[in-house]
Amino acid sequence: MKKRILLVILGLAVIIGLLSAIKALQINAMIDQGKKAVFPPETVTTAAVKAESWEAALTSVGTLTAVQGVTVAAELTGKVAEIAFEPGAKVAKGDLLIRQDTSTEEAQLPGAVAQADQTRTKLARDAEMLKERIISQADYDASVAGHEQAAALVNTIKAAIGKKTIRAPFGGRLGIRQVNLGQILREGDPIVTLQSLDPIYVNFTLPQQQIPRLRTGMPVKVTCDAMPGTTINGRVTVVNPLVDEETRNVQVQATVSNPGEKLRPGMFVNAAVGLPVRQSLLAIPATAVLYAPYGDSVFVVDDAKEGKGGKVLRQQFVRLGEKRGDFVAVTQGLKEGENIVSTGVFKLRNGQAVVVDNKLAPTFRKEPEPENN
Repeated sequence: MKKRILLVILGLAVIIGLLSAIKALQINAMIDQGKKAVFPPETVTTAAVKAESWEAALTSVGTLTAVQGVTVAAELTGKVAEIAFEPGAKVAKGDLLIRQDTSTEEAQLPGAVAQADQTRTKLARDAEMLKERIISQADYDASVAGHEQAAALVNTIKAAIGKKTIRAPFGGRLGIRQVNLGQILREGDPIVTLQSLDPIYVNFTLPQQQIPRLRTGMPVKVTCDAMPGTTINGRVTVVNPLVDEETRNVQVQATVSNPGEKLRPGMFVNAAVGLPVRQSLLAIPATAVLYAPYGDSVFVVDDAKEGKGGKVLRQQFVRLGEKRGDFVAVTQGLKEGENIVSTGVFKLRNGQAVVVDNKLAPTFRKEPEPENN
């Protein structure tokens, strides 16, 4: 019995050994085949590293503000008797917005006017009597004071009526209505916002070391994510003489046109102040850059080693600078004339064999149109 068990165990050990040897041979054969395998070359598009001269600019993030912007409010307490505007409408200076109830003032005005007319007649009569020395100078002075008081009362009533007849202080675009018909307004209660939108101000800050380079009248280019692909031109109108003590930045204000009123106060924009000098640099397509946390890189297309032929990739780390449209500046890592892969870099690796085919290569522009951006 024991002899039979030993034979069974021995047989199993032999079988396991044979299976292990066969599997090891298979794995070694697969490894050898993988080492000898040659992957087909990847088809890529390329672009040459070009030396260009770009306009120098000082860039910053700014905020739009209206040239004139107020919240129209009530000056006197009164009930809203008429609303003469539509929310969001465009108004001119002096257009009627709302009219408060002025029935009390209008009832008092005729009596005050009559009193003023009476004192004016009496004053004229007293002036003649003073010449004839019929009345004293004191009586004439009393008549003058009485007429001035009556005239002042008329002006006071008219001023109250005028303050309750609220008009647009300047031309612009109205906002959302904040009053209703019959509402009792108190002094300072808001009625509607009014903004002058064309032109419009752009406020932004720059470091204090840039102050010697700033001048009023310098060109400013403004872009906004609300208007992709559109650049709006303006001019620097004010350089604040005061530098912020906390940030050591100086505030700059530019004025830009806004004919379509697409720019609105409160929006953030990118502002670039053009400088009267140009900077020389190397430019490459932005799509050629493989962005990574440890460093940005591109793939340079080199000739393969002697005897192999074809093209291979060399991953090159670069330092990037300013971006213009479809291009980005390279400050370190590349040389003029080198060919780099322009698209699809995320699927490539260092040392990979490639075939260059630029038939479907995209066109890169420094000022792309919206459909090509």
